[in-house]
Amino acid sequence: MRVRPYNPADAAPLAGLYLRSVERIGARSYAPPQVEAWASLAPTPERLDALMADGRTRLVAADKDRPVAFADLEQDGHIHFLYCDPDTAGTGVASRLYDELERTARAGGLRRLYAEASEAARQFFLKKGFVLTARRDFEVGGVPLHNYAVEKALPDEPGGLRP
Repeated sequence: MRVRPYNPADAAPLAGLYLRSVERIGARSYAPPQVEAWASLAPTPERLDALMADGRTRLVAADKDRPVAFADLEQDGHIHFLYCDPDTAGTGVASRLYDELERTARAGGLRRLYAEASEAARQFFLKKGFVLTARRDFEVGGVPLHNYAVEKALPDEPGGLRP
């Protein structure tokens, strides 16, 4: 498995991966109507490609040529996507992608990372040193949902210099 930059040919496979992740991993923590509401937010390949073309850092983990996870890092430190194929979840792929995002953030001088984490992702982010700042309750199509605002300070490394 290798981590590589996103390319436009990834859009359709990653849109499908997003949906599978929501439907299978999300179903572990959310009720069926909630999963259905969340799934309704799945980006089309065209929308995903447009989002990925806005200057953010975009990474894909691929097994041979098949994308199995993807992540992004917006220029202000926001992690919008961190999704893993359900059959690959728990194998360290998401951790590897995250570690690369954090390296990129530090190299770019960012002082903070933040995200909105689902129930499943909350534990992942906490293990990566994030702190939970708030539970976010909202509705999608009249269905109540929630996630968690998480953030992580990126202080200077001991002995290291930050530009």
